[in-house]
Amino acid sequence: MQLISSSFPAGTPMPATFTCDGPNLSPPLSWMNTPPRTRSYAVICDDPDAPGGDWVHWVIYAIPSRAIGLPENLPAAATLADGTRQGTNGFARIGYGGPCPPHGRPHRYVFKLYALDTNPPLDPGLSKADLLRAIDGQVLAEAELTGTYARQP
Repeated sequence: MQLISSSFPAGTPMPATFTCDGPNLSPPLSWMNTPPRTRSYAVICDDPDAPGGDWVHWVIYAIPSRAIGLPENLPAAATLADGTRQGTNGFARIGYGGPCPPHGRPHRYVFKLYALDTNPPLDPGLSKADLLRAIDGQVLAEAELTGTYARQP
């Protein structure tokens, strides 16, 4: 399974459009080579370089199995029109919260895609930890895409 973005190649800086220094839009993501038994997808984005440890930027799940990605600028709604649900990020808000690291060295932003063998009836607003507990034992495959971002002084 592979996860990519049309806005930044793996391991490269994310455009400011997807950060607190820009309009803070969620980036477009697409995936391929997914397992045939996939019933739904989930995506978590976090910053393992955050000063206080792992900082969660996005928790999104119950993505239908027919999806081949997520478009740019998803609304910050708890439940989207197709039934996709969004969880609570480290900013204590629903939906995507883009990179906003302290000034200095670049941070890594890891988008992790999970292909699941179920579509569990989960409520919106879950934390990363709650989602990971809920999907434990249900993951068919995983893929990662890492972008970087550094704020200028």
